[in-house]
Amino acid sequence: MRGPGGRRVVAGVSGSLGSLTALHRAAHEARATGAELWAVLAWEPPGGDIPQRGGLCPPHLGATWRGMAVERLREALDAAFGSAGPGAPLRPLVVSGKPGKVLIEVADDADDLLVVGTGARGRLRRALWPSVSRHCVAHAPCPVLAVPPSPLHQALSAVHRRNTWKLPMDAREFVA
Repeated sequence: MRGPGGRRVVAGVSGSLGSLTALHRAAHEARATGAELWAVLAWEPPGGDIPQRGGLCPPHLGATWRGMAVERLREALDAAFGSAGPGAPLRPLVVSGKPGKVLIEVADDADDLLVVGTGARGRLRRALWPSVSRHCVAHAPCPVLAVPPSPLHQALSAVHRRNTWKLPMDAREFVA
C-alpha cells in the first residue's frame, strides 16, 4: 500500500548509530521528494528460525521475539526523531527475515529509494557477518543510498575501543 503520489523511501533500521544516521538521511529524502518514509526493521529469532530447521518452537516465543523487535523499532524512531517525528508520512514496519532480503522485498518498485547505513566494517566483521548494504546494492530493483557512518560515530567508536583495551587517552585529540 503506497501513500499519496506512490513514492516511498525505505530505510533499514537496526537501532545502531549507523542505522539512525541512515534514517535521518531517509527522512530528509522523503521530505525533499514528498515521499512516504517506511522504517523497516528486519528481525530473526535468536539462533535462527527454529521451525524452518525442523525444530519445535513454542508459539508464544515467536510473539515475544516479534514484540521485542517492535519495541526496538519504536525506540530507534524515538531516538532519531523524538516527539517531533520525521516531517514526512511515516510507516513503521517489522518483518521477520534476513535484513538484506527483507529490505529488497519491501523496496520492490523502481520508483522506491532504499536507504541503508554502511556501518563500520573491519576484516573480522566482514568475515563473520555479511554486509546488508552490499547485498542491497547488488540485488535491489531500485536505487540504493548507502550512508556512511557520521564522523561523530567514528570518534565514539575510537573512544570505545580505547576504553575496551584500557589504552591511555589524550583529550587534545578531540579538539578541532
